[in-house]
Amino acid sequence: MTQNPFESSDTVRHAQPLRHVRLARLAQPLALEMGGQLAEVTLAYETYGELNAARDNAVLICHALSGDSHVAQHDEADDPGWWDIVVGPGKAIDTRRYFVICANLLGGCRGSTGPGSVNPATGKPFGRDFPTITVGDMVAAQRGLLDQLGIERLLAVVGGSLGGQQALVWGTRYSDRVRGVVALATSARLSSQGLAFDVVGRNAILRDPHFHGGRYYDRPQGPKVGLALARMIGHITYLSREAMREKFEADRLKPRDVAIEFEKRFSVGSYLGYQGAKFVERFDANSYLTLSIAMDLFDLGVTAAELAAAFRPTRARWLVISFSSDWLFPPEQSRDIVNALIANNAPVSYCEVQSPCGHDAFLLPHDLDRYGEMIRAFLDQLTPAPHAAPAARGEAYGPTSIFYQHRLDYERIAELVPPGASVLDLGCGSGTFLAGLRATNHRRLVGVELDEQKILTGIGRGLDIIQADLNRGLGAFADGQFDCVILSQTLQAVQDVERVLTEMVRIGRTCIVSIPNFGYHRLRTMLAETGRAPKSAGVLHYEWYNTPNIRFFTIADFEDFCRQKGIRVHRRITLDTEAKAEVFEHPNLNADLAIFVISRT
Repeated sequence: MTQNPFESSDTVRHAQPLRHVRLARLAQPLALEMGGQLAEVTLAYETYGELNAARDNAVLICHALSGDSHVAQHDEADDPGWWDIVVGPGKAIDTRRYFVICANLLGGCRGSTGPGSVNPATGKPFGRDFPTITVGDMVAAQRGLLDQLGIERLLAVVGGSLGGQQALVWGTRYSDRVRGVVALATSARLSSQGLAFDVVGRNAILRDPHFHGGRYYDRPQGPKVGLALARMIGHITYLSREAMREKFEADRLKPRDVAIEFEKRFSVGSYLGYQGAKFVERFDANSYLTLSIAMDLFDLGVTAAELAAAFRPTRARWLVISFSSDWLFPPEQSRDIVNALIANNAPVSYCEVQSPCGHDAFLLPHDLDRYGEMIRAFLDQLTPAPHAAPAARGEAYGPTSIFYQHRLDYERIAELVPPGASVLDLGCGSGTFLAGLRATNHRRLVGVELDEQKILTGIGRGLDIIQADLNRGLGAFADGQFDCVILSQTLQAVQDVERVLTEMVRIGRTCIVSIPNFGYHRLRTMLAETGRAPKSAGVLHYEWYNTPNIRFFTIADFEDFCRQKGIRVHRRITLDTEAKAEVFEHPNLNADLAIFVISRT
């Protein structure tokens, strides 16, 4: 991680006027979800790139609580934006391809209507008279902006944290106006722990002697200390334990020499004080109260049933990304979103990026090679190049097919999948098999994979890949949800075999399992005659020290297991992958790979 002791997601932000900001006044008063209305609404926004002739390349970026419209630099003379690492020419959200829009939130303090704006009824700033607004109100205002820009449908909406909550509203309430949704480090409902930190932060502002009931705009001093304390508390939640250790453990008793009025005895104290003081320069305390309350009120449901109902209207395609060390919006909350989408058979990809950076990870460059490239791949696939006509069944698997070249069992498994079936591929890798099946017009194709890089490759192929550990079960999927569930050359690497196979036959009407056969004659000979760890030139080519296989079982073992567990075997195909031939005699001796079609009895 960085050696700059003060670097944070706030590093490039400032209070200087924004050079490229535009103002849009909504045509109609805005009715608010909590009651009442705002008679006049202005949104400050910036755009990047060009809207194409079809007006279908627009990407809306929704910022988090402390963000603004300045998401990226417009040119070399411009100030840095808060997400320059992601937005710009050639970057993950490529402004050479997409028309990017970012608006300061309703309730904000960087040009959009908020508590610091003039109340037309009084001629003075709203202050605490600004009404309670919701994330839904913020999105309704954004929708009004798009109407003015003449954009009927977004290619995608992208947001993290509070911005991710806005993306969830777009994808559930206005999914007819968006093709894709990218939600990063967010949740359908803030945790009680996260809510508690916000409560403390708001009280720090409200109890500041210079708050004056929110009417401080014409006074010599506002609630600077309270706002700084709120931001200091916030920064604690944005960092992870690992990030704290990296930044402060080595020199915790050597504080940075900064001109702040907060405790500086420890290095972490000088860091937090610096961040708080810097934040006060560019943010309004009333806006902080307004936006944090909106985030805390956001609630799409707490139970699986409530969440499934909330996501039922969606027609968009989704990419959900969480970060392993984020405890403010923890990965399990992202998985709740994904599970709700799965329950509705919505197209979704998900990855929990392994990161030490905490909640701020989506704003920092440390893991950009993964989360940024997933965003790029996802957006690429929302506007795919025209496909050639699908190959007739059987034509896709000739000598030049991906199946034939790389995995002999893929060709045979593909022949077993019914035409037009919905397919769940467990341990799908980079999606080679699913990509091949797509040519034969299957109804729905979903992969489950653990490896981040393979998930990225699968997303780049236009597939829906969900990160999950098979050993933890597949409870997100309903009974009989897929026509066919596939587990190819993965069972030998599974820890909880019984659980995985039980889940397979629960979820799939038909299941196909391919397994290596460790009873293969070459392996028997190698161990018995030479006393060496067995391997062969076919599917069992690994050395003893790099093999992924943790289970060594045979065709006969698998058949015994099925009989014992009440699993019905409909068909068995046995292959010698070295000879690239099917085996009919003594398969437990002569085949190194077997394919089974199974189901519940």
